[in-house]
Amino acid sequence: MNKDIVWHSHTVSKAERAEQKHQKPCLLWFTGLSCAGKSTLANALDHALHQLGYHTFLLDGDNVRLGLNKDLGFSDQDRVENIRRIGETSKLFTDAGLIVMSAFISPFKSDRQLVRALFPENEFIEVYISTPLAVCERRDVKGLYKKARAGEIQNFTGIDSKYEAPDSPEITLNTTDYSVEQCVDYLLSYLSKQGVIASACSPAYLTEVLDLEL
Repeated sequence: MNKDIVWHSHTVSKAERAEQKHQKPCLLWFTGLSCAGKSTLANALDHALHQLGYHTFLLDGDNVRLGLNKDLGFSDQDRVENIRRIGETSKLFTDAGLIVMSAFISPFKSDRQLVRALFPENEFIEVYISTPLAVCERRDVKGLYKKARAGEIQNFTGIDSKYEAPDSPEITLNTTDYSVEQCVDYLLSYLSKQGVIASACSPAYLTEVLDLEL
């Protein structure tokens, strides 16, 4: 690193930004196979928190690759760099006092651990969407698994590139067992118990919004 580059502290602290928003900043890191339900759940939780008056931001895998990380491919090296950039970006958002959700396959344990190491204790919440491969393949409206099995897509996680499941995630959800609404209610309850938000009660009018299919 260039020795002329130094960290500049801000006048307004992270704690002050969080206090203004009446919440504790954190990163919910949704990980799992393609079509497991990561983006669906992260979007639903983001909406629920927004309706409850909390300040959030959602980082989604496809969206980030269309912008910030559009120069990266899907080799192991590029996947590592993809997650590194997302981790640093997430840290900036939590420094702003936000509750951040990220929805990325992030297949390698070592990469997820590197992101966790960027955050203070209890601020990184790993959410493992443990939906089985067979179910993910049935949900695949894009046909990506079919193309991967036919050899048309290389290095596809779950087919010819491994996915390393978390050893001890803070939260594990199998979306074949629970609806989107049930999963969001569980996530809200967890955030309330951790003191991230004040209330775990989702408004009644969220029921229709959260009635989504995985």
